[in-house]
Amino acid sequence: MVFMGDRATLLETGRFVQRHARNAADEIIEAAGAADPVLGTTAVADADTENETETEARHRRAAERGDLASISALGAMLLRRGDLDGAEPYLRAATAEGDRAAANNLGVLLHQRGYADEAAGWWRVAAVAGSAPAAHALGRHHRERGDEPAAEYWLRQAAEQGHALGAYALADLLEHRGDVGAERWLRAAAEQGHREAAYRLAMALERRATETPRGPHATGTRLPVPEAVRGAAGAAPGVAPDGPAAEPVGELAEAEQWFRQAAARGHRRAALHLGVLLEQRGELKEAGRWYLSSAKEGEARAACALGFLLRDAGDEESAAVWWLRAAQDGDGNAANALGALHAARGEQQTAERWYRAATDAGDVNGAYNLGLLCAAQDRIPQAEQWYRRAAYAGHREAANALAVLLLQAGDANGAEPWFSKAAEAGSVDAAFNLGILHAGRDDDRTALVWYERAAAAGHTEAALQVGIAALRDGDELTAERHLRCAAGGGSAEAAFRLASVLDARRPEPGPAVLGASREEKSECEEWYERAARQGHRRAQVRVGMLAAARGDLAEADRWYREAAEAGSRNGAFNLGLLLAREGSEREASLWWTRAARAGHGRAALRLALLAARRGELTEGRRWCARAVELGPAEVAERAARLSEALHQELTA
Repeated sequence: MVFMGDRATLLETGRFVQRHARNAADEIIEAAGAADPVLGTTAVADADTENETETEARHRRAAERGDLASISALGAMLLRRGDLDGAEPYLRAATAEGDRAAANNLGVLLHQRGYADEAAGWWRVAAVAGSAPAAHALGRHHRERGDEPAAEYWLRQAAEQGHALGAYALADLLEHRGDVGAERWLRAAAEQGHREAAYRLAMALERRATETPRGPHATGTRLPVPEAVRGAAGAAPGVAPDGPAAEPVGELAEAEQWFRQAAARGHRRAALHLGVLLEQRGELKEAGRWYLSSAKEGEARAACALGFLLRDAGDEESAAVWWLRAAQDGDGNAANALGALHAARGEQQTAERWYRAATDAGDVNGAYNLGLLCAAQDRIPQAEQWYRRAAYAGHREAANALAVLLLQAGDANGAEPWFSKAAEAGSVDAAFNLGILHAGRDDDRTALVWYERAAAAGHTEAALQVGIAALRDGDELTAERHLRCAAGGGSAEAAFRLASVLDARRPEPGPAVLGASREEKSECEEWYERAARQGHRRAQVRVGMLAAARGDLAEADRWYREAAEAGSRNGAFNLGLLLAREGSEREASLWWTRAARAGHGRAALRLALLAARRGELTEGRRWCARAVELGPAEVAERAARLSEALHQELTA
């Protein structure tokens, strides 16, 4: 038997698939129609030059004259239309005459009728005769029945003939078995335009390109904050990049190309992943276009990601529209984002409703945020309930928040296991809190272990504590390293302590030289100023002293005054000294009085001296007594002598 003339028939089968792709059996028909690129060209030509009715009439006339090609083509047209009864006689007649395409399409027809074994028989006939679509259909048939060796044999026959769907199905089978050869066939199918193959190839390349382990991220806060998680396509939640990143290279660049190919062919998940890659690179406008394309096709995660882009661009209302669309499609992340949006607006009831929706959708952040919401409203039992739910589901910050709640209730023993669980899961705040917990028990060694762990992950306050411990142990180099980290992270105390370390290393200043140029500020002075600008009172006093030393009295006055007004007794005392030197003794006495009342012995002694000069001997003795009480020793000694002199004057 000679098989021939299958091109036109397979063409019509391909068009049949486009109309009935939702039907499971039609995947087999698609396999038959998508194999031959020449047929694709013919399909376009037929569609452009003849309408279906004219084509069918022409084939009927030719079929009546016994034209085999038209008999086969007419059977395929009727099959495509769903007229199985009308198609079967033509397909059987063409098959009897040796038409390979008719044999394949007869198999498709019988498969749709539910006669799978008979369909497989005709597919075998066509496949043996060299039909790649039939080999693909036969391979799929065997795989559905669990006969993987037979499935692989026939799928490989189809793939090696250049059949895209055969190559994809073979790759899927090999991947299922963990065979490294799967990628080769995914690539073959993708190169022929198979969009799902292009998508899966891109995913494999992206996974390999991003397998490099990344370090933990510092949270920077001790207590949790409301969470609306960004991210799509399974990517880790993150924030918008600070600026454009470098162009992708290697496998990541190739992955992007395949995502583009699949997305351009309408693959909505590929469009989503492409948007994620572009957003990570800072190409937000193009990322938004692909998110929009994917979202319009019904991809909820893309709608959610698009909402975040719009929010970051300042269009909160449009963001809410896309989040709503995604949330209604079951996206918990979007529901969580809506909850955070309404919470920020003070709409607590609406926020709670969306957080609950997020939780119901399986988003553990919803439960965590419900806990935060309840805690903010002093609904502590409910907060604990939601924290526990999220913590048991593995949410590390919820475990940390639960531990904080228990600790605040006085249950340190109940808090510790949750702190430990959160810390072991990577919560930097929990590691820091464990340090605080052990420090409170005077277990400084264990506390330092946890502080060091949190500091290594970038926790500012933990780095400060490690730095302080190193200073206490005399390890100045280690202290400086950690203090620099903490100061760089915004800790005013660390900036002050770092400045103090650097200050102690400075050589003593030499005598002033008339006409010498003014020296640049030292590094230690810059750190003092950074701490002072953050409101650190001791740093403000020190900056004032450095300014006074270089003759900048206006700057010294500013910093002393700022420290004094914030409650610094040293600032008040130094401001008094500065004012007294400038002749403003009355205002100076006001600041010394404030300092003395706050416990500054030198200020009390100054007030005693002022009173003595004014002849207010009783007042002077009163301040002398205060100075003796406050000290230090040298001040107490001077105050005692002054008090004795005033006593003698009073009793003379």
